[in-house]
Amino acid sequence: MSENAGKVFFVTGGSSGVGAAIVRTAALAGHRVAVVARDRSRLESSTIGIPENQILTLTADVSEWDDMRGAVDATIQRFGRIDVAVANAGVAQSVSFFGKGGVSPDDWDKMVSTNVLGSALTARATLPVLAEHTGQLIFVGSIGGRITRPGLYSPTKWAVTAMAASIRAEAVGSGVRVMVVQPGVIDTESLRGDLKERASLAPETVADTILYAVNQPHGVDINEIVIRPTGQPADC
Repeated sequence: MSENAGKVFFVTGGSSGVGAAIVRTAALAGHRVAVVARDRSRLESSTIGIPENQILTLTADVSEWDDMRGAVDATIQRFGRIDVAVANAGVAQSVSFFGKGGVSPDDWDKMVSTNVLGSALTARATLPVLAEHTGQLIFVGSIGGRITRPGLYSPTKWAVTAMAASIRAEAVGSGVRVMVVQPGVIDTESLRGDLKERASLAPETVADTILYAVNQPHGVDINEIVIRPTGQPADC
């Protein structure tokens, strides 16, 4: 058995889109998966068909420290370890700083708390466990974290890019690998209407990219992968 077989994954935001694709791709490859999401019914629906001995569904809010600590504890109790933590949970909202449409400032905290604080708490909850097994922390960012787009979503994903670099610096000597994957347009249910006619990536393509990084020998640390659908302009 190779060093990359039979790992334990911990995936946030796993009830739909890229998260659900990561869960299924990892399970199909023979890994065990603890999957975290806020909606219990969607979580259970998205994991139908995955063998019970490979899956653990956990209801938690990534922006709540007690929730994340409890989810990690439950994973250790069930599977005994975590080898790969994927901070995938995210919210995309349209925001105008000039007040020209988009969600009200009263609702901005949801995106910031999920995308930034949620990623940070996922890292904090899993890194001590990952260090015990020279594991891997993976952030699902966005091409919006490599280019500048109007609104608030892009700044939150820039924060994720910076967070990955900061943690990677602290992780030197621990054996933990840290990566951020920056996808372009993805064909999910949350895709904005103005993007639906553009070329897009299937969620499974992003999941396959993550598994590619996980499957590298432990001495290989892929820090960042930018992946766009063919034809997506470099500035969007």
